[in-house]
Amino acid sequence: MLSRFASRLPASRLSSSSIRSIVNSNPLKPRLNASIRAFSSEDDDLLSSEREAMPYDVLIVGAGPAGLAAAIRLKQLAIEKEKDISICVLEKGAEVGSHILSGNVFEPRALDELFPDWREMDDRPPLDTLVKEDKFLALTETGSLEIPNILLPSQLHNDGNYIISLNQLVRWMGAKAEEMEIEVFAGFAASEVLYDEEGAVKGIATRDVGIGKDGKPKATFERGMELRARQTLFAEGARGSCSEEVMEKFNLRDGVQPQTFGIGVKEVWEIPEEKCKPGFVQHTLGWPLQHGPLDQTFGGSFLYHMAPNTILIGFVIGLDYENPYINPYREFQRWKHHPEISKHLEGGECVSYGARVLNEGGYHAIPKLTFPGGALIGCSAGFLNSVKIKGSHTAIKSGMVAAEALYPKLVEMEEFICCETYEINEEEKPQEITEYQTGMEESWVYDELKEVRNCHAAFHWGFLPGLAYSGFAAHVLKGKEPWTLENPTPDSAKTKPADQYEEIVYPKPDGIFSFDLLTNLARSGTAHNDDQPAHLRIKTDKQSIVDSNESLKTYAGPEQRFCPAGVYEYLEDEKGDKNLVINAQNCVHCKCCSIKMPHEYIKWTVPEGAGGPNYAMM
Repeated sequence: MLSRFASRLPASRLSSSSIRSIVNSNPLKPRLNASIRAFSSEDDDLLSSEREAMPYDVLIVGAGPAGLAAAIRLKQLAIEKEKDISICVLEKGAEVGSHILSGNVFEPRALDELFPDWREMDDRPPLDTLVKEDKFLALTETGSLEIPNILLPSQLHNDGNYIISLNQLVRWMGAKAEEMEIEVFAGFAASEVLYDEEGAVKGIATRDVGIGKDGKPKATFERGMELRARQTLFAEGARGSCSEEVMEKFNLRDGVQPQTFGIGVKEVWEIPEEKCKPGFVQHTLGWPLQHGPLDQTFGGSFLYHMAPNTILIGFVIGLDYENPYINPYREFQRWKHHPEISKHLEGGECVSYGARVLNEGGYHAIPKLTFPGGALIGCSAGFLNSVKIKGSHTAIKSGMVAAEALYPKLVEMEEFICCETYEINEEEKPQEITEYQTGMEESWVYDELKEVRNCHAAFHWGFLPGLAYSGFAAHVLKGKEPWTLENPTPDSAKTKPADQYEEIVYPKPDGIFSFDLLTNLARSGTAHNDDQPAHLRIKTDKQSIVDSNESLKTYAGPEQRFCPAGVYEYLEDEKGDKNLVINAQNCVHCKCCSIKMPHEYIKWTVPEGAGGPNYAMM
């Protein structure tokens, strides 16, 4: 695969040393085995040296469902119109799919549009478990009440949907993209957005590798690569670092509500095949998060049986919770001991663990989608439907709509298509493809999100009022209400001082149904090169917050509890003072810390490519 990265250009475009470096590098490792190089210049000169550049018509950052759908639809259009364009998809995970985590009950609507014949394919996608039974429970600490499906929002009905592993589907999509000669490069992290003289996006730069913790280049140092494009699509998923940068630079969030998020914590279990009920879907609300009708903590659980012997279980908590003592991971662990959950896990074994944030702001929090030189697609923009508990179908559709808007614009200047000229016309100014914004607003994605646009905010009134409003909106209003429920503050500002709450005492894990965090973290396959600068950084303008220990003194250090990987802890020094320690090597790339940290004092940046979790069934 990497030989194509070098061979697509004439030899004159790259130095021989660069070509050898690219071809010999292994994208499945953080390039620790790169050839040792002797440096004859100062470290600063190395770190600021010129980077090699590669031109494309379209660059897509992120090989998730949105990014791959955009690439595939672009190539489909090129084949239909008999006019090719060059496409590159960049993925920071070690492999396509290795950083993908989702529930996932999958609605095939968008896949039907992307591959109408997928059911007849010899190498059909991994959609094998059709939903057969749908159950929704309200839990008390020891019992449960089943809510009849007829009372549930229609968007929660799963007829015709499939229980899947999303990262397996993404791997299938990645293979399809490569079959179509789309260049897909895993193990390379986009660390910097590139802008032209007028401020338009012109591509990204990958992260330098081979830099030690001290910030100095090691013998394995390699400068990052510039990937320049006529259009750059950001498909990084929720809270992508490059996506957040362009939203701020181009004021894309002006006039919309702050995005609100949830943290999803998930395990995969293998159970005896005779106990598995393929197609069984169960969701719950109530215990352990909601203890009374006016409890404002938003969240719930899922439990899915997938053929032949797998159970996918998970817990989602809205990060707009107020109590700083809430620990999402430990809430998840004690939830598994409820009799309606544990009976499914008896005799089984937990084989995988992971966590990821998800967008929950919905319709009111969608930013402006386009800017000069690019656009936001998928969960980078926030198309997840939190009421439906689904976002893969909307992500795929957004990638397709973006492709259909971009393609005709890119082929208008035929003589400057990169796959033919191997260069970008310097006189061609980056366009803003506003047709993508229009296309999304006219699509079924916006219709679906508008229908439930006020439901999440209604839970700020309390558990029971939120449930009642959601039912009324789904059955009666159907999105036609003339009002908007406001959500004016970000999740970090929702946390209240610790002195307003009592510390939560969680039960100890039993090692059968529940596990300590480090035991589960090992099941995520997380790995980073230890000798590199921490990718979790304290923002320069927020350093005083950390120095004053405000988070610990005011909020009892909630970062110790909301991080599902044990990255943040306070350790006591010889003077008895407690100081923040950041264990960045534990990070599962969930992005929670960049959202829920008091005053958002953490800036999430990318580590060396291929670092992070290595999910196989998430």
